[in-house]
Amino acid sequence: MASVFVEARPKGRPEGTRIDDYVVETAGDTVLGTFSTQKAAIDWAKAKGHTPHVARVRHLNDKKRPDHWRAV
Repeated sequence: MASVFVEARPKGRPEGTRIDDYVVETAGDTVLGTFSTQKAAIDWAKAKGHTPHVARVRHLNDKKRPDHWRAV
């Protein structure tokens, strides 16, 4: 089972601005899927056998820092 990351887009958006969609990405930033909700992205990742992770704090999302992420 591969770990994947669910992130809101656009990346680097100012706090309080609209989220366009959510992506499921690998640690290498390869997009595996795009979804309208975070729940849909998480459900899809689990159905594909991945372990999805979400950022503990939205603006702290360095994939090389495990403490920035939590498994869901």
